[in-house]
Amino acid sequence: MKYSILLDNKKIGTTELEKADAPMGVAFGKIIFDDIISGYDFFKTYCLNNGIEIITDYPDDRLIITATIPKLKVIDFNGIEIKGQGINIEGMDSDSFEITISGISYPFFEEEFPHHVKTYNDQFEDKN
Repeated sequence: MKYSILLDNKKIGTTELEKADAPMGVAFGKIIFDDIISGYDFFKTYCLNNGIEIITDYPDDRLIITATIPKLKVIDFNGIEIKGQGINIEGMDSDSFEITISGISYPFFEEEFPHHVKTYNDQFEDKN
């Protein structure tokens, strides 16, 4: 499933939230940008202009990791926001960028991401 990524209510890209840490209520995935050439420049400028903490910044490598960006949202195809305790970005221009939503509450996590919960549970069933 594709999710829209919005910043200040403007769509900046999509993600499939293809990875997860189900017990922790964390979903994350690669960002496919809409009309953004440099994710590094875009997020660095946004963070500096909006007082968002930059946890890691390596300009030579064009790598950035942000703290939670309050006006960053991930919306499913029904228009429902995937809410968590925090949402941040990390990545580098020469590789890719990921969006991470931490602290998604249950039972919402299980309803929105049953495949991630199943994958997690299946790893224990295989050992028995």
